[in-house]
Amino acid sequence: MDNRKNNGGAREGAGRPKKADELKLIEKLDLLIDNDKVIETLGKQILKGDSRAMNLYFGYRYGKPKESVDITSSEGLNINFKDLIKFK
Repeated sequence: MDNRKNNGGAREGAGRPKKADELKLIEKLDLLIDNDKVIETLGKQILKGDSRAMNLYFGYRYGKPKESVDITSSEGLNINFKDLIKFK
């Protein structure tokens, strides 16, 4: 008989919440929170120089910058990535 704990497969409550559950939460929060007040508070924090508030604003307003990876770096690896992506 196998006494191992069953860790695989789907389980109750795992994964991303359903869209309907997210919408219900948003509706509840909208009843409690004044959006204009939140935006005003965010603006005040930005004017105070709060970098987290600035990052939040710019991330939503202009989008987050694209990340890039230096494929010429050999730090810790002995793989030439350019050889891996060459087409013949």
